[in-house]
Amino acid sequence: MQSPVSRVPQQPAATRTEIGTRLTVELASVVAGARRRALRDGDRQIDTAHLLHSLIESDPDVRTVVGGGPQIARVLGYLVQRSIGYGLRWQGSVEDSGTVPVLRGTDVGAAAAAGAEMSPVPGVPGVPGVSGADLSGWSPSAVTAMEGALERAELRGDERAGGVDLLACLAADRECRAVEVLERGGVDTALLAGRISEASRHVSQG
Repeated sequence: MQSPVSRVPQQPAATRTEIGTRLTVELASVVAGARRRALRDGDRQIDTAHLLHSLIESDPDVRTVVGGGPQIARVLGYLVQRSIGYGLRWQGSVEDSGTVPVLRGTDVGAAAAAGAEMSPVPGVPGVPGVSGADLSGWSPSAVTAMEGALERAELRGDERAGGVDLLACLAADRECRAVEVLERGGVDTALLAGRISEASRHVSQG
């Protein structure tokens, strides 16, 4: 569901003061890549499709869970059409699955036009491109997915969330752009959720 950009700014539940310290180096790099993609394309916010694109490009564990070579090629082939095809209808709207209020903050398109510098991730040296203090400039659905990834990691006793944690939360939001892209790329997201659960069980038992 896409909603107009308008509502009162609020931060959802968890504050972002230490988010950078709660991501693996790999996931921090994924987030940095998603931000660079949003800035380059002039998009208003980092959304779940940006996160998915960066996850698939950067994280081999995510590629394995999604389905391997031909499946990954189909999804990436769809993702790269965003700026010239299906993504055009997303311009000027906010990705909002209805779970949290729209975040306002730094408009990433304006930041890109102004040549704004990317902030490093506190606690993850050498990974540029993510603000460790907040998730302003993210779509509500992307914020919800990241919060869910952090919660998944915490529940299994890990200090840092990884790429598969984030993928699990993207796949669970039936209204988000990432799920639309996955399904248009031929991924059965219900089966994907099952593979993620199975992989998580093996990790916890190991």
